[in-house]
Amino acid sequence: MHGLPQAEPTNATIRPGAAARRSPGWRISRRVRIGLASLIGTFALWWLLTDITGVIGPHRFPAPAEFWAAFVQIAIDGYAGGTLITQAWYSTRLVIMGFLVAIATGVPLGLLMGVSHRAEALLNPAFLLVRPIPPLAWIPLAIVWLGLGDAAKILVIWFAAFVPSVINTWTGVRGVDRTLIAAARVHGAGELRLLWEVIIPGSLPMMFTGLRLSLQASWTTLVAAELVGAFFGLGRVLDAAYRDINPPMIAVAMLAVGVLGALTTRLVAVAERRLIPWRS
Repeated sequence: MHGLPQAEPTNATIRPGAAARRSPGWRISRRVRIGLASLIGTFALWWLLTDITGVIGPHRFPAPAEFWAAFVQIAIDGYAGGTLITQAWYSTRLVIMGFLVAIATGVPLGLLMGVSHRAEALLNPAFLLVRPIPPLAWIPLAIVWLGLGDAAKILVIWFAAFVPSVINTWTGVRGVDRTLIAAARVHGAGELRLLWEVIIPGSLPMMFTGLRLSLQASWTTLVAAELVGAFFGLGRVLDAAYRDINPPMIAVAMLAVGVLGALTTRLVAVAERRLIPWRS
């Protein structure tokens, strides 16, 4: 007895799979198109309100041509003591240094407070006392302690990034499923192995949320810190442009801060996808 002939695969049977394979790329390209359309629309509105209709005067916000002239000036000739690359590198370096110090101190403290109730009872009162103090309130004291150099700015950035990293790490540790911890202990996992293989992986999503918030706080605080007693940096550019009543240069410095903040946040997102692939 002969078996029934097998049906040959048709285009209809393989088309859904091919569409599924093409769909991620299609979604990415659609996202890019939407983003470009948004940027073009924003630029068109900016041009319309400034150059075309004059609804927004040049003393309030620069027109695109004025913005471009200021960008060329700082990029080639420099402004407030340096070119745009010099000012941007100085600010980025300070942000990275303060951010790394905050990670090195805030994440371990959050882990300790999350894992140990005794450590939380000992350290949390002092943390709750210091936490509400705005980072900018530390600027005068940082200058008194460390002068007008980089160390004072790094201290202020550290405090701004330290608080979110502690809070989100502590929250992530406390949010780990207690059943997983109990199961690991039943199977003989020691405290170190439990921390490394269960608690830290389970708290990574909240940790990275804290890192993104810390990075944003670092950029915000840096600009404010550089407004007082800075010799270089984008905050210095903003302060000099304000004193010169130069709105185009103010806009250039603001955009530079936004671009650098977005790029560094993107790097954190890439690290998150590498370390937590199941969330991508």
